[in-house]
Amino acid sequence: MNKPTRTALAVLSFALGAFGTTAAMAAYPDKPIKVVIGFPAGGPLDQHARLLTDKLQAVLGQPLIVDYKPGAGGSVGADAVAKSPADGYTLMLANTGVAVINGALYSKLPYDTQRDFVPIARTAMQPLALLITPKLPVQNLKQFIDYAKARPGQVNYGSAGNGGISHLVPEMFKTATGIFMVHIPYRGSAPAFTDLMGGQVQFMAESIPQAANYHKQGKVRALAVTSRERNPALPDVPTVIESGVKGFEVVGFYGFLAPKDTPKDVVAKLSDAFRQVLTSPEVRERMVSQGADPAYLGNEDFARFLATETPRWDKAVKASGARMD
Repeated sequence: MNKPTRTALAVLSFALGAFGTTAAMAAYPDKPIKVVIGFPAGGPLDQHARLLTDKLQAVLGQPLIVDYKPGAGGSVGADAVAKSPADGYTLMLANTGVAVINGALYSKLPYDTQRDFVPIARTAMQPLALLITPKLPVQNLKQFIDYAKARPGQVNYGSAGNGGISHLVPEMFKTATGIFMVHIPYRGSAPAFTDLMGGQVQFMAESIPQAANYHKQGKVRALAVTSRERNPALPDVPTVIESGVKGFEVVGFYGFLAPKDTPKDVVAKLSDAFRQVLTSPEVRERMVSQGADPAYLGNEDFARFLATETPRWDKAVKASGARMD
């Protein structure tokens, strides 16, 4: 075979390969997409996934099937996704803990968010409410800060467990205000709420829907929300910044990730599908009712967001002394 013939065949082979790759990307997806959640069914992440999957199916033309792999604060599910084929057919729905807290919380974590995943889209932000028992003689956040400063170590705060966002946000609040409170961890938010209502603990940080419900019933008192703007579910409750704690904005987030090396065209198609879904007024309204604020970021912006959030939460975990090993 002469050289011109070999060259022509090489060019043809390259062209056919490129055509095949382009055709494959154009056909994506051609089968159902699995969405892994590292927590049991019925929780906030499950609600968030199911809010989006039907609309995503309409955009992508394939069903999205939720697969639960609970364990180790979401780490079992994350590890499974990290080891899955990078073909766009296995995604992870992660929260703040899975994406940016676990790396500081577990010394032997089997995955690294920025090393093992490619960001697809941030879908929501989840502010918290700072709550107190109605038994305390304070009506606003400034009064609570003064009350706690006058009683160092005598005020307890409850959380849903060590190392979670309901533990770390109060720790950030302590650092920002110079107060000293004692952490009382519970097995989930329900028993923590019970003791908050009863006055066994005096302070708590919790997601908006449950907080708003108990606040409106008078069972707890919401003093502030941790977002930059007021929350529609608690319109009369000021932000922490409004209440005089300069620069205090701490919110959780939800987002979708795929295994590293997932093709860029697939990442772009998925990211755009989430963008389309999150422009739906119905989706946005239902998301707010679940206590999350629609907050889309595409692939590159979400990657930058994760790079910024990771050291911030790492610092909070180290300050709290929490470890899960």
